[in-house]
Amino acid sequence: MATKSLSIRIDEAMLDKLHVVADYEGRSANSQILILIRDCIEKYEEKHGEIKTGKRE
Repeated sequence: MATKSLSIRIDEAMLDKLHVVADYEGRSANSQILILIRDCIEKYEEKHGEIKTGKRE
């Protein structure tokens, strides 16, 4: 599986808070974001069924 990059805009206060949470969990901010995304997708799929992925345009 290829790894893709995603750039986001985030205000400084929220980024600082993300770093606090990530540090507490023993993770990097990037790893913490990936876990949050994974958890969001799992919750969505529990309610709506598996998301079928395909090539995005």
